Amino acid sequence: MRSYHLEAFGDIEGIVPRDSGGSRPEPTGPTAIVVAVRAASLNKRDLLILDRSYPLPAVPGVVPLSDGAGEVVAVGEAVTRFAVGDRVSCAYFPRWRTGRITPDAFDQPGCTLDGMLTEYAVLDEQWAVRVPDHLTWEEAAALPCAGVTAWSALTGGEPLLPGQSVLTLGTGPVALFAVQFAKLLGCRVVSTTSSADKADRLKALGADEVVDYRRTPDWGRAVRELTGGLGADLVVETGGPETVEQSVRASALYGQIALLTTAAPGKAGIAISNAAYASSLATIRRVFVGSRTRFEDMNRAVAAHGMRPVIDRVHPFEEARRAYREYATDAPFGKVVISIDGAARN
Repeated sequence: MRSYHLEAFGDIEGIVPRDSGGSRPEPTGPTAIVVAVRAASLNKRDLLILDRSYPLPAVPGVVPLSDGAGEVVAVGEAVTRFAVGDRVSCAYFPRWRTGRITPDAFDQPGCTLDGMLTEYAVLDEQWAVRVPDHLTWEEAAALPCAGVTAWSALTGGEPLLPGQSVLTLGTGPVALFAVQFAKLLGCRVVSTTSSADKADRLKALGADEVVDYRRTPDWGRAVRELTGGLGADLVVETGGPETVEQSVRASALYGQIALLTTAAPGKAGIAISNAAYASSLATIRRVFVGSRTRFEDMNRAVAAHGMRPVIDRVHPFEEARRAYREYATDAPFGKVVISIDGAARN
């Protein structure tokens, strides 16, 4: 059995492949399932874990990556939620089933629990979620972090109504999922980017309007103009401290701002001028992925609408460290995925 392990921090070479030999693992308890992982994907948090800037310290030697999908190949004697052959993924917070998160539910795969950059993962059945049948393994592996985060941003506050407006920032995976989900919910989408090519790709994905934030530094005003002076009903704020003020200016009077990032290198934190603060009565709501129930709700929507995540590139399992490097340096449009070849399994 092959897997990668985070043996040292600060450098991608610290992600070390191991081959334990032997056959696949067996369930470790009556409610455990064994998953033959078919694909795994990278998120920004994986880079933060590697350089030790993630809020939750990683366990040395842990198997990296929270995101992955695969096929159930063995089940414990008391398992009732899954059967051999089911297509599943692991929830980002395996112990957070529904409602509000509690302090005892912060464990995460690829950080404090072994993650998905492995040929086989052993999970408790309560940690797993069925993935939509129409998705490829690579697409299914893109869902747990960025997908659920975007879904929570759009559905975790006051309900969005068809015809309302959503603002997304940039072309990171969460922003791309947010464009897709907002259109799925019947909303009008305004997106920001600084690239003409990416502007075209955002429109192809469903964005109704795109604002170049470099040519238009006061893009909050531009968003208001594009929404008939009303502002965005929801802002999916993925930019961090540098963009929050403009997001407030872009917001409708009683808009919602789903805030994902609160810090950035060299920045003390979020600062909003009095003028921006006085321009809106918007509610700022923190979002940090979501519960297993939100993951399941999202998957039902994805399946009902035949939605497909945006994949930028796929690397073979043997090139996992290359995938990390390219993810860190190339600004991909969509998810960077690692395919795990089932033909090499015992």
